[in-house]
Amino acid sequence: MLVSVDGLLARTFLLTLALICTACNTGSDEPEAKGETAPNVVQPGPPGEGTRTLTPEELENGPQNEHTETDVRFMQGMIHHHAQALRMTSLVPMRSKQRDIMLLAKRIDLSQTSEIELMGDWLKARNEAAPELHRVHGHAHGTGQDRLMPGMLTEPQLRRLARARGVTFDRLFLRSMIHHHQGAVTMVEQLYAGDGGTESEIDAFARHVDSDQQIEIDRMRKLLTTLRAAGAKPSSSG
Repeated sequence: MLVSVDGLLARTFLLTLALICTACNTGSDEPEAKGETAPNVVQPGPPGEGTRTLTPEELENGPQNEHTETDVRFMQGMIHHHAQALRMTSLVPMRSKQRDIMLLAKRIDLSQTSEIELMGDWLKARNEAAPELHRVHGHAHGTGQDRLMPGMLTEPQLRRLARARGVTFDRLFLRSMIHHHQGAVTMVEQLYAGDGGTESEIDAFARHVDSDQQIEIDRMRKLLTTLRAAGAKPSSSG
């Protein structure tokens, strides 16, 4: 089949035009594609709250990693708060016969002793004053010891707990420790309500404290319910 020169030229022209148009379309799509793939970074909110998407300005400026005075007060205060919890758990072995309560006290003792060390290291690494735990005296010495943190017991309340024995002690210990743990959760809320909790390490620690305390509160409430049910049962007659 023969093709005229004019026809061949026409086909060549149309093919060239199609290639040019394709190149133009491809080039014009690139900026839109870049816009469509812009980063969408979601930041988790404080415990119990939802997430939020960071604005372009926040992404450009980068995360705020510097610790604040609110962070320092939180860590110093939580050391004293944990120290009082250890003072309370130290009363359990000589006053309770409930295995579940003794196990609970042991767990609190181990976890909060470890957390006190972690908080002390955090403060020292930032050249901030760190209260020192003195197990013999049953509390921490140093910055913040004059402040009564949320949930902490007064000295008369601690003496009342120390005088109790048996089931009376068990119930008072659980009620007191639930109140104490709720205070720690309040301290976490206060941290985020202020200008604290933005540094990655303290954010992770505060979330851990909130989660751990909530779990133990639920556990202690169940133990307290069990004790109340046992006390309500009539004794069997011989």
